[in-house]
Amino acid sequence: MTGRSEEEPVQTRRDRRLKVIKGAKAGAPGRPAQRRLVSRPVPRPEPSIEAVLERLDQEPVADPDDVDELTALGDPARADDPPAGDDPPAGDDASATDDPAAADGTAADRAAVDRAVAGRRRALVGLLVVLLAAALAGAGFYGHRWYTVRAVEEARQAAVAAARQASVDFVSVSAASVDRDLQRISAGATGEFKDEFTRGQAQVRAAVVENKVDSRGSVLRAGLVSGDRNRAVVIVAVDATVKNAKAPEGRPSHYRIQLDMVRDRDSGDWLVSRLQFVG
Repeated sequence: MTGRSEEEPVQTRRDRRLKVIKGAKAGAPGRPAQRRLVSRPVPRPEPSIEAVLERLDQEPVADPDDVDELTALGDPARADDPPAGDDPPAGDDASATDDPAAADGTAADRAAVDRAVAGRRRALVGLLVVLLAAALAGAGFYGHRWYTVRAVEEARQAAVAAARQASVDFVSVSAASVDRDLQRISAGATGEFKDEFTRGQAQVRAAVVENKVDSRGSVLRAGLVSGDRNRAVVIVAVDATVKNAKAPEGRPSHYRIQLDMVRDRDSGDWLVSRLQFVG
């Protein structure tokens, strides 16, 4: 019995087992229901690594020529090194020759770069021009200011010097040289002072000659009250020794004279336009 069952085909045994299971499921009268048994095919085991390696060893080896050809086509390192005889001529752009669109794109990029460089160059030149103009303007401004300040200072000094000399001339009069002395005073006068002195010049001459006046003066100090390049006000302190018929040995005198000075446009000399004693 056992030997016969082992000789039966697997499919026959599987069918018989299914029939028994179905009968048990239906349930025969007076018999308990049996557990349903389902047989499933056992999955095939995965081949072992040793089996895979053995199968690979048994496969035929590829032709060496085929291997070289595949290497030449598929190896990027060898594909990048073309034969010496196939090098393109120097200066040729393969991409520009094979792809007109790429060539147009490259030319456009170069033109854009050139425009950018030219724009930066123009901006730099413009900046340099602006800086140079600012430097020249600053130099001109400060140069003009320096020249103006120096010119005003020189004019003030000249006005003070002329006032000192005019004060000495005014108090230095002698009967022996009265005409020359009066002429010197008139030559240094202008405006209101010149008019007044000219009107009273004859009386002054007569008084000097009649009293035998001999007066000599010297400047103690002089100060600028105000002034610019054309006008100035100066105060001069003068000491004088006055001799006349009543005081032949002379007597000292002290004067404080305010002089309004005006610069002559033609000669540039400083002239007295007004003279008055202030103390």
